Amino acid sequence: MTRIDFLRHGEPEGGNRYRGSGTDDPLSAAGWQQMWAALEGKAGWDAVVSSPMLRCRAFAEALAGSRSLPLEIIHDLREAGYGVWEGRAPAEISATEPEAYRALYSDPLHCRPQGAEPLKTFTSRVTQAWWQVMEKYAGQHVLLVSHAGTMRAILNHVLDAPITSQQRFSLSYAAFFSLQQDMQKGIQVLL
Repeated sequence: MTRIDFLRHGEPEGGNRYRGSGTDDPLSAAGWQQMWAALEGKAGWDAVVSSPMLRCRAFAEALAGSRSLPLEIIHDLREAGYGVWEGRAPAEISATEPEAYRALYSDPLHCRPQGAEPLKTFTSRVTQAWWQVMEKYAGQHVLLVSHAGTMRAILNHVLDAPITSQQRFSLSYAAFFSLQQDMQKGIQVLL
C-alpha cells in the first residue's frame, strides 16, 4: 500500500495575493504554527517530498531534519504561474479588472491572466510529477508539501473530474488530506 499525505503551505508573508511560481514569499510566523499544528499527532513517514517554493520547502526541510527523514524537492510540484497577476491581491484585481477576474473562475481553461501558465500545461506537469512520486515511493508513506493549486489538480485528476472543476476544492492554509493506493481498492481519498 502507498500513502501520500498532502500538506498545503501555511500563511505566507505579504498578505492575501496571487503567489504562483513567480512569487516566492517565506512563511509568516502564523504560517509556521499552522503547519506544525496540522501535523500534530501525525507521523510514520518514510520520506518528505516538497515543492521548491520557499513557503513549502523551508517547512519541509525543517520537518525532514527534525525527524531524520530523506527530503526530495520536485520542481514540477510548484504552483501555477499567474502571469501579470503575480503578487497582486484578488481584491485589487476584482476591483480593477472585474470581468477578467470573474472569467478566470467561470472558465479557468480559456480565461487565464496574461502570461499565466495554461491550465492544461499546469495540470499535466503536476499530475506527471504526482505519478513519478507514486512510482518512486511505491509501498511507502510520504508527506508531500505543496500548494492549493497543485493539490487541487492532483485531487481532481485522481477523482477523474473535468479539468475545469479544480477550483471547486477549497483548501485553507495548512490543509491536510491523504491519498492511499492499494491493489484491491485503487486510489482512495482519506479526509
